[in-house]
Amino acid sequence: MNQQTDMPDIAAQRSSGSTAMLDWVGMRGIALPVRIDTQAVSARIDAGVSLDDGQTRGIHMSRLYLAVAELQREAVSPALLREVLERFLNSHDGLSLRAYLELRGEWLIERPALISPLSGYKAYPLTLKAHLAPSGFHLELGLQLSYSSTCPCSAALARQLIQQRFADDFCERQPDFDTMHAWLGSSAGIIATPHSQRSEADIRVRLQADATSLPFIGLLDRAEAALGTAVQTAVKRADEQAFALANGQNLMFCEDAARRLHGALLSMPEVEGFRLHVTHAESLHAHDAAASASHNWR
Repeated sequence: MNQQTDMPDIAAQRSSGSTAMLDWVGMRGIALPVRIDTQAVSARIDAGVSLDDGQTRGIHMSRLYLAVAELQREAVSPALLREVLERFLNSHDGLSLRAYLELRGEWLIERPALISPLSGYKAYPLTLKAHLAPSGFHLELGLQLSYSSTCPCSAALARQLIQQRFADDFCERQPDFDTMHAWLGSSAGIIATPHSQRSEADIRVRLQADATSLPFIGLLDRAEAALGTAVQTAVKRADEQAFALANGQNLMFCEDAARRLHGALLSMPEVEGFRLHVTHAESLHAHDAAASASHNWR
């Protein structure tokens, strides 16, 4: 069988009349292994361009697919993302003015225990959104992290019950040190405990136009330090005790968590704007508590 040399290109066909321009045409969910810093990430990628020529029937999606494959060449960076988007537009010269790319994956990072020499991996869902248009190059990072939050109201109510139990047990006698020490270490001394919940922060940041790197580690470290109670992996009893202490010293409503993260993100010079959302998966209620904050976000 003879190979056909002139194959039809239906996408390049011209319409006889004017039709609507399209904001986005492309592919969703392209599977691709990439590297974020030194960590391999199994990513899903959306790639697309605008179709600004109203008389052209469609774009060449294979050209986008081949350009996306360039993300395997080296660790993902602002420069590499911009290069891929420029290739999107160059391969659709005269058809498209804007190029888009969104990358989603799960980042496995080794994090140390609080006290012991143990460590373990935690999975952080991440996103990258890149956009190239006549107005310039725009880049957004997204990161989700889990932490523990102890309710300040619940803590106050628990302390009140402990005070009442103390009054009941010692109203008629003055306890000495040994008696008091033993009482505090008994079940009577901790008759009530505040409730805590596993909570989640969803952070989106827009980088400065001149950013040369993706500050995922810096963003993660600042956020977890601001919250003070990031969930743990491998632990010994000393780590569990340190985590209990951290929770007791970092009582947080969802409003408190959102404000802590707001302050931490404001201190990152590479961040131009951000939006954050926190969710405290209540252990008392059947519903969740949530708060959001933003800065220079549009």
